[in-house]
Amino acid sequence: MTRKNRITPDPRIAFFDHHAAHWDDDLAEAQEAVRRLTELRGRLEIRSGQDVLEVGCGTGRISGWLADLARPGRLVAVDFSGKMLAKATARRLSADFKLLDICGDNRLEMQFDTILCFHAFPHFRDHLKALKNMRSMLKPAGQIVILHLAGSAELNHFHERLCEPVCHDCVPAADKWPALLAKAKLRLVSITDEPGLLLVRAVNEYASVG
Repeated sequence: MTRKNRITPDPRIAFFDHHAAHWDDDLAEAQEAVRRLTELRGRLEIRSGQDVLEVGCGTGRISGWLADLARPGRLVAVDFSGKMLAKATARRLSADFKLLDICGDNRLEMQFDTILCFHAFPHFRDHLKALKNMRSMLKPAGQIVILHLAGSAELNHFHERLCEPVCHDCVPAADKWPALLAKAKLRLVSITDEPGLLLVRAVNEYASVG
């Protein structure tokens, strides 16, 4: 008899599980993130009443802010780290927290107006599969928003200085996004990639843009 091949867990899960306990020690950093998000609110196209999926929610640092923005719409927040998710759930926010690996084969049986990835995209081991999985959970006119409070060059340089397994995690530069999104049957609406900000908005390939 031969053993069935086992899927090797993403080593990033153990990395984030390990760091979950102290992830929120820097309160000022979390407050600054919410301040910047509030400034960017008008550019995110997330409106009251939308159903929103937050992918890579971590400990829920911005989930409360996002839930308030979407209310009375629904916020579902997912992460692949169980320990990060436990801390997020303990906040008792108006959000439905679920364990989900966006690069895996399981998906939510729901559809959303907006899917937001905040400070998460570099850590998706398979960028294309993550985008395809997210697209499958979009409503016909829904959007995906990739957001970092740093440009791609800053992000990639920062991750290069970290330890395994995240030292190789990177985010595409601005000129790489259109082709990557097209492979996932998504269409680029807008992109800003500059010091202090990476903001990518994309919609289903044939969806109209409001």
